[in-house]
Amino acid sequence: MEEFSGPVAYLFLTWSVITGVLVILLIYRGTLGTREDDQLFLNKAQDNMMASEQRVLVSRMNQLMRPIITLAVLSGALLLATAGTWMYIGLKSF
Repeated sequence: MEEFSGPVAYLFLTWSVITGVLVILLIYRGTLGTREDDQLFLNKAQDNMMASEQRVLVSRMNQLMRPIITLAVLSGALLLATAGTWMYIGLKSF
């Protein structure tokens, strides 16, 4: 079996980096989601304080959605481009 070389190697490396960043963002969003679920309201003062913390967490999670979707689409496109290039090179060498 031949080693990856040329454009396939660059595409695969780029896909690996993009997918790695995507996984890190998904893990970070997951940790924010677990903190969002933790709620304990004791009195009015603490209720307001905790509600503001929850709003901050929800806004962070909403801000992460756009980069996550962008990286997921980019990762899929790079994976398809890598597979297509690899198949093209393989068929061309027949």
